[in-house]
Amino acid sequence: MSKVPLTARGAEMLRDELKRLKSVDRPRVVRAIAEARAHGDLRENAEYHAAKEQQGFIEGRIREIEGKLSHAQVIDVSKVDGGGRVIFGSTVLLFDSDSEKEITYTIVGDDEADIPEGRISYTSPIARALIGREEGDEITVATPTGERYYEILEVRYE
Repeated sequence: MSKVPLTARGAEMLRDELKRLKSVDRPRVVRAIAEARAHGDLRENAEYHAAKEQQGFIEGRIREIEGKLSHAQVIDVSKVDGGGRVIFGSTVLLFDSDSEKEITYTIVGDDEADIPEGRISYTSPIARALIGREEGDEITVATPTGERYYEILEVRYE
């Protein structure tokens, strides 16, 4: 498996989720399974089946996060010199020619993306069009609703 880029913030979020899953959620489900077993016949015990299903979800998520972290390439953009170019982890202030509004995006890994928060995946069409460009460049992005035009106003490495 190849390396998966993550920002330092994204890696920390995954570590926090992993810690919560192992120290809070997993023990809670184990207790729920034990309690459901105490109620008797497991074939018709809805609480038991629900707890076992939840346990399967938690264990799967733990394996998924551990896999991602083991293959992560953590990039702390504040310690990288992008030379004024848009790179993974940089924050970009754009002028949207269609809406005549300014938009700020931070280019992050797939697991960190959150459009309402302004965090877009490096695999998104906008991020792919931005990476390698610099302040003053104009870009065109093909979207399902047609082409969008942006001007890069500022590139920050936070």
